[in-house]
Amino acid sequence: MDQMDKCWTLLVGLCLVILFAGCGDSASKNTPPPQPTRSSTATQASAALTPSPATTQPTDNILAEVDAFLNKRVALQQFSGAVLIARDGAILVSKGYGLADRAQNIPNRPQTKFRLGSLTKQFTALAILQLQARGKLNVQDPVCQYVADCPTAWQAITLHHLLTHTAGVPDLTHFPEYERTKATPSTPSQTIARFKDKPLDFPPGTKWDYSNSNYILLGAVIEQASGKTYAQFIQENIFAPLQMTNSGYEDAQSPLAIGYANANAVAEPIDMSIPFAAGGLYSTVEDLYRWDQALYTEKILPQKLRDLLFTPFAAIPDSGGMSYGYGWVIGEQFNHHVVTHNGGIEGFVSSISRFPADKVVIIVLCNQQDVNPNEISGQLVRIVFGIK
Repeated sequence: MDQMDKCWTLLVGLCLVILFAGCGDSASKNTPPPQPTRSSTATQASAALTPSPATTQPTDNILAEVDAFLNKRVALQQFSGAVLIARDGAILVSKGYGLADRAQNIPNRPQTKFRLGSLTKQFTALAILQLQARGKLNVQDPVCQYVADCPTAWQAITLHHLLTHTAGVPDLTHFPEYERTKATPSTPSQTIARFKDKPLDFPPGTKWDYSNSNYILLGAVIEQASGKTYAQFIQENIFAPLQMTNSGYEDAQSPLAIGYANANAVAEPIDMSIPFAAGGLYSTVEDLYRWDQALYTEKILPQKLRDLLFTPFAAIPDSGGMSYGYGWVIGEQFNHHVVTHNGGIEGFVSSISRFPADKVVIIVLCNQQDVNPNEISGQLVRIVFGIK
């Protein structure tokens, strides 16, 4: 499989895409999907929003247009995956397209399991806030409180810095040895040791720069504070309560779709202990819809803490006004308030875009790595909101 992170050029008015894994042979910094303008507070992001006046398409038209768009992409070998679109608590589209296993001719379905890549980060962020709600930690805690033999350079880094990519910790996916080591199993402490003694890219809190190392550290913090493995904590505190029965932390027995590098080749291997809490989860479009719906409620996190997920803490440079919260990118897309994130990892790309004021969610999971998820998602947004 290919490199774990890469910036995509967006074709839908967005600028960049967050990926844990990249596509093609070149590696570049993993940077989030700037999608025009940010809001200023969590209250604005969740409570004070009013629906945009843009016209939405009738349900039948949406399904027909989505089918026409994606079936054309499948015929051109430019998409393979599953899509779910919902509005006002009603599912408008939930379908698979292309094949989960080309050799066996097994089609993708809404129940097909896909790697999430960096969509994992939103679950990691919520788990940190669950632990704060239980008094086990605080986002303003120094990371050194949870890391043995913590480097001097890390003394000023807080969990908040890690959550918002403002810590300055270098991204291990860009180290020269990364490609030859990504398929080798690694414990969290062994993975952290790869970047523990590297100089910071910038002083904590002075800049925004996306780094998977931040969320690998947060996974270790979850284990330290909870006394459970990351996989156990996510399963017991998020997946089980939300009945996300087709989601989990990937291991060798996980029954996923086959991941393809492109239309012609299976992707290269990666051991999922490497992405860990930055990219190690899998799910289905149906389970991610359960996740989306839960984020409107207090079922797994009180509102005051849940609002932190969607607070635009850190402006993303050259993004058209987007900001990073805790595991989410916040801003506007086509004049609609959006909270979003994209992901990519060997063989898979993904996207979830939530429009809270419109009660719309668009979920794209794909098992072909050279597909641009923002291009797919952006066109689906246009269809849903009737944008020509």
